Amino acid sequence: MASFTLRIGVLLVVFGGASYVMTGGASLTALIPSVVGALLVICGAVASRSEAARRHAMHAAAAIALLGILGTASALLRLPDLLSGATVPRRPALIARASMAVILIVYLAVSVKSFVDARVRRKA
Repeated sequence: MASFTLRIGVLLVVFGGASYVMTGGASLTALIPSVVGALLVICGAVASRSEAARRHAMHAAAAIALLGILGTASALLRLPDLLSGATVPRRPALIARASMAVILIVYLAVSVKSFVDARVRRKA
């Protein structure tokens, strides 16, 4: 799970940087995915280096993902408007927020499954 966390973190760092560049550097908020990704990279690195800290690092990564989802989930409500071709204010920001939400939802789902599987293995 630590390597998956590292991959998702790097994906978000690159995605945030690309969002910032594609918007012409108009707003620093385009770098928010990079910040979330960097935090996930740190958690993944801690988990891969220290067996004792693995559980705590992975739970911290899941909490970061949950906070990221809560911060971007409102963009998912505007997704039907975006897909239908309706005029949407700040279209690039909406696309970036919705994409980040989807990435983090997938990450959190995989994390929860991993936690459940680990608990079942410990009990067995």
